[in-house]
Amino acid sequence: MEIPVFTLDSFTNLPFKGNPAAVCPLMHELTDELYQRIAAEINLSETAFITRIRPSDDFTKASRFCLRWFTPTTEVNLCGHATLAAAAVLFKYKKNVNSTLVFETKSGELLVTQQGEGFVMDFPLNPPTKQDPNEFRDIIKVALGDRPVQEVHLNSTTKKLLVRLPDDCDRSVLTSLKIDSTALECSERSGRVKGLIITMKGSPECQPGYDFYSRYFAPWAGIPEDPVTGSAHTVLGSYWSEKLGKNKLLAYQCSKRGGELELKVRDDGRINIAGQVVTVLQGTITV
Repeated sequence: MEIPVFTLDSFTNLPFKGNPAAVCPLMHELTDELYQRIAAEINLSETAFITRIRPSDDFTKASRFCLRWFTPTTEVNLCGHATLAAAAVLFKYKKNVNSTLVFETKSGELLVTQQGEGFVMDFPLNPPTKQDPNEFRDIIKVALGDRPVQEVHLNSTTKKLLVRLPDDCDRSVLTSLKIDSTALECSERSGRVKGLIITMKGSPECQPGYDFYSRYFAPWAGIPEDPVTGSAHTVLGSYWSEKLGKNKLLAYQCSKRGGELELKVRDDGRINIAGQVVTVLQGTITV
């Protein structure tokens, strides 16, 4: 069996930046074991599998599809950059005629709309709640050492822990962090945390005017550091919208690759996440 595969860089307009995802449009569903083995072979942070809902559907005319995401070690419930990449494959290479696509996923229906040179995703908003930093002192110690922390929040749905650095921190403190992913994974075994967000206030007065910066680490899902993370911004968007008193935000995830996200926090408990996508590879997997 031959399966088409595309590799795309999401949340960037340049190749080798942003976050790479593999996308496989499938004529038929595969076994969970085979999905996982393909994702492990590709070995990117996420591989997305698109399947048709009805046998009579085709990738050009249908507006609804099933979508699943796998890291090299496990299936995940929500992934932003691979959803963006999946929509780009359908719009650009399958020539889908619809202006908006609907993906049926483990996180419910996710909509993606073409907008200019990029795409806008309609995702659930995941507000975090404030926590006592002492409850997470082990994970904070591994990630930040003795550096001070301003606030700690947790979203129990996504199991993402948000740690905010003080406002007087220089951005270089965030970008220069070197975290031992094995030690980080071992520091939290309760199951409460499956991803660590480290964030700080941005520099809106300096062009291009980022409202906040972040990095994201998820060794619990087989991802030491994710370059640009749409799902993390369902938490970050909620947090920073409340802190800054605005619903439109420009974010930069300052991993080594780096990526930019445009956010709009809505009143209906949803968030729009916009970004561009660049294709870097097309090929075929033979299994």
